[in-house]
Amino acid sequence: MKEAPVNSPFSWSTNYRHPAEWDQIFAPLSLPDMLAASVARKGDAPMLDFMGRHFSYAEVAGGAERVARGLQSLGIGKGSRVGLFLPNVPHYVAAYYGALAAGATVVNFSPLYTVAELEAQVEDSGTEILFTMSASALLPTALEVLDGSSLERLVVGSVAGALPAAKSVLYRLFRRREVTALPDDPRVIRFSALTDNDGAPIPVAIDPEQDVALIQYTGGTTGTPKGAMLTHQNLTANARQVNIIDPDHDAPDRILGVLPFFHVFANTCVLNRTILNGGTIAMLPRFDAKQALQTITRTRATALPGVPTMYQALLDHPDLASTDFSSLRVCISGGAPMPAELREKFVAATGASLVEGYGLTESAGVVATNPYDGPVKAGTIGQPIPATHIRLLDKEDPSKDAPAGEPGELAVKGPQVMRGYWNRPEADKDSFTADGWLRTGDVATIDGDGYIAIVDRLKDMIAVGGFKVYPSVIEARLHQHPAVKEAIVLGVPDAYHGEMPKAFVTLEDGFEVSGEALAAWLNPQLGKHERVVGVEVRGALPKTMIGKLDRKALRAEASG
Repeated sequence: MKEAPVNSPFSWSTNYRHPAEWDQIFAPLSLPDMLAASVARKGDAPMLDFMGRHFSYAEVAGGAERVARGLQSLGIGKGSRVGLFLPNVPHYVAAYYGALAAGATVVNFSPLYTVAELEAQVEDSGTEILFTMSASALLPTALEVLDGSSLERLVVGSVAGALPAAKSVLYRLFRRREVTALPDDPRVIRFSALTDNDGAPIPVAIDPEQDVALIQYTGGTTGTPKGAMLTHQNLTANARQVNIIDPDHDAPDRILGVLPFFHVFANTCVLNRTILNGGTIAMLPRFDAKQALQTITRTRATALPGVPTMYQALLDHPDLASTDFSSLRVCISGGAPMPAELREKFVAATGASLVEGYGLTESAGVVATNPYDGPVKAGTIGQPIPATHIRLLDKEDPSKDAPAGEPGELAVKGPQVMRGYWNRPEADKDSFTADGWLRTGDVATIDGDGYIAIVDRLKDMIAVGGFKVYPSVIEARLHQHPAVKEAIVLGVPDAYHGEMPKAFVTLEDGFEVSGEALAAWLNPQLGKHERVVGVEVRGALPKTMIGKLDRKALRAEASG
């Protein structure tokens, strides 16, 4: 076995709990070749279940080949950027793998983007052609961007065309107002017209380790949104890493695909990993707790990746008690810290295993996770997945390691780590050490068993009169109060101390408690420098596009 990752104060051979060896080599593999291997094995087996309509591996691969051929006929190939402005619909999978088969780079865009946000990222990435749907929530925005940017073409699909026959008729009858008519514009092409070809694209040579498969926009480890360049190898390696830590990865897998594919968590853990595995994705266009619970029962789902707020919403829904969870093997939580109390409630209510993991866009999705079969350590992100090196850097001087036994900035190396940021060499300098370690911006500790705990974000630490205060410590304490449902702690200006912590919370149903009462309960349990200046009770806290609590938005709102 190779030398253990730097700064790991334990023996991998005796304490590594994932069922696969840590010391792995992942051979170069492109995403089209990964898909082709699964098609050869699975053929007529269902890859997608979209609202009850099944699409086999062979059907999806055929659709991707027709997309590739259609794109090539428009001049799209090596060096081209193809944008996806799509929810979780079958068109996404065909467009994603089709663009890659044509040799192009995919650029993911959130369907929730405003015109200004979409236009800015289209321009930054140099996206030439954009896939979207005729839905009124999407097409008007895309049309404005087509007119206001250097975007050359739109390809527009129809949701009704992907639904089962009966649902398609109902959609056309009752949801016409949710559909925007296509303009008579040669720059706007119907998805069906693009794919009306022989499905025989010109073969393209792909270098998995050099060719960028995906530009994924992120706030990054620092600063404003920028595009992480993820190669074919970054993405297929991470799919393989995630797959082999599942002790039952050879068993039939039916995964609930409600996390949005445009986000890197779902792109790796739902889309690419399931296709590699040969399983079925039960796709939902957006998260709706009632629909998600119904789909778990209908499809006998075996896996459910999600974010903490999603699990909370499922727990809160009245249909929880009547849902059949007997097929559900494992739930994977990521995107934000999982409160221990929430995990315990969800496991008790469903009987499913719920493990917490960690990753970031720059690592193609996943860096570490708790073992599926335990031991699970609450409050940790588990151990690094195979072939992933971890290191703790000094918080003040990232050129050296953190002092032994002290928290430090988590740094990562592995086959899943991005090539760098798109057209941002200055950002690369900030995000990588001189010897090539990706700086995550997260402060962490590593215990003697190799379990990593994220203490906080470097930029979220609150400086109170020279002391560093971790908001997550205060938030964890707040979650121990039975009335507290969600909590975010921010630093607010203070004339004497510089900053002081302030808490913002929402309450569980049926509870009425004032901010003053919560502060009086909380502060005696904290160190003097950690005590909050107040607790503000709110009806809701802002959330990101994938449903995790949005500290940045709250900070902007609170200071505005």
